[in-house]
Amino acid sequence: MSLMQISEPGQTLAPHARRLAVGIDLGTTNSLVASVINGVAECLPDVVGALLLPSAVHIAADKIEVGEDAKARSALDPEHTFISIKRLMGRGLDDVQQMKPALPYRFDPHEPAVPRMHTPQGWMSAVEISAEILKPLKVRAEERLGGELVGAVITVPAYFDDAQRQATRDAARLAGLHVLRLLNEPTAAALAYGLDTHATGLIAVYDLGGGTFDISILRLRQGVFEVIATGGDTQLGGDDFDHALALWLMERSSLGTAANEMLSAGEQRHLSRTACAIKEALTGNEQTCARLDLRGETVWSGCLTRNEFNTLADPLIERTLTACAQALKDAGIAASEIQDVVMVGGATRVPRVRERVSAFFGREVLTDIDPDKVVALGAALQADVLAGNKSADEMVLLDVTPLSLGLETMGGLVETIIPRNTTLPVARAQEFTTFKDGQTAISLHIVQGERDSVEHNRSLARFSLRGIPAMVAGAARVRVTFQIDADGLLTVSAQEKITGTHSEIQVKPSYGLSEENVEQMLRSAFDHASDDVHARRLREARVEGARSLEAIDSAMASDAALLTEIDRPILLAARALLDQAIQGEDTQAIHEAVEHLENAALPFIQRRMNQAVSRALAGHSVDEMAAQMQR
Repeated sequence: MSLMQISEPGQTLAPHARRLAVGIDLGTTNSLVASVINGVAECLPDVVGALLLPSAVHIAADKIEVGEDAKARSALDPEHTFISIKRLMGRGLDDVQQMKPALPYRFDPHEPAVPRMHTPQGWMSAVEISAEILKPLKVRAEERLGGELVGAVITVPAYFDDAQRQATRDAARLAGLHVLRLLNEPTAAALAYGLDTHATGLIAVYDLGGGTFDISILRLRQGVFEVIATGGDTQLGGDDFDHALALWLMERSSLGTAANEMLSAGEQRHLSRTACAIKEALTGNEQTCARLDLRGETVWSGCLTRNEFNTLADPLIERTLTACAQALKDAGIAASEIQDVVMVGGATRVPRVRERVSAFFGREVLTDIDPDKVVALGAALQADVLAGNKSADEMVLLDVTPLSLGLETMGGLVETIIPRNTTLPVARAQEFTTFKDGQTAISLHIVQGERDSVEHNRSLARFSLRGIPAMVAGAARVRVTFQIDADGLLTVSAQEKITGTHSEIQVKPSYGLSEENVEQMLRSAFDHASDDVHARRLREARVEGARSLEAIDSAMASDAALLTEIDRPILLAARALLDQAIQGEDTQAIHEAVEHLENAALPFIQRRMNQAVSRALAGHSVDEMAAQMQR
């Protein structure tokens, strides 16, 4: 499109009065940096004219190489050449070690929360390695723009969770970059196409990069750009097409399928690069011929047709279309209502991907802008706004939170505070109270997910509010506020309303979602919807029963003198019945037992109330009490 221009290699742009800001696409396979120059978004090349910086880092004892030089070493020194590092951002050691294909890195067993990999320069995390990718992009931008940057907008997959977003921010900080905002990659792509200037419309952004997949459904109304639903898979991308093709090559090689697991890390990298070359060749050709050399011999040579490759690719493409269908369902719209489908990410160059996505949405997809550049260009436009070079009124972005956020309540239930697909930024508050008499502290457990039971959701953080005045159960009022900023980062605060006692936490979990969490959490909620309703009602009934038991025990202990010989056995029998019902699975039986206990306790409760009234009236005349009531 006419908005997009590229600077000539070696050309340094003259400094100007504008505040220098950039957009950075920190990609799984490649990374780019772009800026707005003279009103036009441009990708910035390095000194030899290359726009794409391979997201590869090789660490030696005396130096760190990034980009093509590092990528070239991946087969020779795979243990210390880090590629697709974005997949490790915000992940725990257990998640990382289960990734397929197996990673060639040596991990520190003493750091399970934030995995650290062995390098000749010491143990390093994915955050530190990602910072090495960002550093040359920062240098490139400052050299090309002729000045110091005021900040950067860095893009992330829409389905990145809090841990992964925070890891991205931390990497930028280590690289010396001020993050103006984290921007969802699909959102950036829509900005690059200028779709925010349309009056109205619904669009889908299909983003299939090297290691992640995102689908976003966007609504455009009078210049307001709103993401109304998102979906995706943080563990699906072009690398998986390469892996499927690599397995196909091994099945047909003289070494056999079993040898695939016995290949060295360097051989695995060579196999993957051969598979990638075949995939790219089939993008423009119906057939390609190649040779695979391993262990000093040719283990396979032959030709592969595009139709054969399509058979390998279809199961992976089907996974993306399943996520698309779910996003449409979440948005409450049909595929036929989508006006434009934007294709983002290098893997969308695969003809079969474009063919099947076009068929799914019933229209030709948009591919005018290079899918590798489109995200960085959109980020640059947003950076220009946030740097103050353009009126924010000209561009309004409204992203959404992909999963619900809530608190654990009694009985192990989840009270949702911010539902999934709520527009960001957002702040929501709700009041809670104490469960026991004299309770002076509350423990708050923040969870993420769509199920009613805490154990079926993801734990994000815990903190406590202390200093609550000792009162009877249910009398205290604690206001809990969830606030998510434009980057999707969460802060939770709690305040007791009588004393003003306050506590808060910024949620920075130490690890990300497991491979299955992102795509299965929503599916699990739908699959178990009926079971969850039953389980929630049962747990709520048990909590109600426990409250009744605690109340009657407290009353019988404090006013034992008011119990008659008739009351005590009746109350104890009703109490035992309720206690037994709580242990069972019958919700109705619990409710009936609670009602039975309340009826059995009624004479005792009436005597307690009469005694309380008598104590209040003691020493006062009727006239005095009447005067007090009038006041």
